Amino acid sequence: MKGELSWEHQPPRLILRGELDRETLLPLWNQRQTLMAGVNTIDVAGLARVDSAGLAMLVHLREQAEQGGVTLSLTGVTDRLRTLITLYNLQNIIPVN
Repeated sequence: MKGELSWEHQPPRLILRGELDRETLLPLWNQRQTLMAGVNTIDVAGLARVDSAGLAMLVHLREQAEQGGVTLSLTGVTDRLRTLITLYNLQNIIPVN
């Protein structure tokens, strides 16, 4: 069964819930410009699953924000997501506390 991804746009925060993976990220990708307006924090605590495509999406959103002069932070990073970030050696790109 295909997972689902949902979000709440509450500037300055974007709250993600569900699964962020290659099967679910297209709607978020298509709306990223609008959704990221005024956002400086992405809350990922509600994500049950993130795969490498989802991680790439988070990297892209962070880079896009930085190009616009915004430092984007992630909150609610789970141990699983932290492990994925470490496995891909992205701690300098996506710093997590």
